[in-house]
Amino acid sequence: PAEGPADGGNGNWVPNTDVFEDRSRLIIRAEIAGVRRDGLSLMTDGNQLRITGCRQDAERARGCRFLVMEIDFGCFESVVDVPAEFDLAHASATFETGLLTIEVPRRARSRRAGKVPQPKRTSR
Repeated sequence: PAEGPADGGNGNWVPNTDVFEDRSRLIIRAEIAGVRRDGLSLMTDGNQLRITGCRQDAERARGCRFLVMEIDFGCFESVVDVPAEFDLAHASATFETGLLTIEVPRRARSRRAGKVPQPKRTSR
C-alpha cells in the first residue's frame, strides 16, 4: 500500500494558489475543495493576507486502510504578500466549487503635488 503524507495527513499543507492582476484589481485564487466555508479565516496584517482553515477526512476517522493517498487533510495556512498599490481594506471574497477567490481593488492614484496656476483675470 502507498504511504500517506509525511505528516500523516494531520496538517501543514498549503493549498495551490494563483495570484494575478488586471488594470483594476489583484486576484488571489486558492484551491481548497473540501474545506467548509465556516472553517475558513481571512486575516490581514499590514500588506499580508493570511488564509487559514481545515479540511477533515471522514474516511480516516472510520479506520479505513488507504491504498493510495494523495489528498492532504488537516489544517493549512497560506500567506500572500500584497503589493502596496492594492487596498486590502476593501477586499472581497467568494467561495464557490472549491475555489476561494479574493479580489483586492487597486488604490486610487493620487495626483502629484504641483503648483496651481494663477487664476486668469476676467474682464468686466
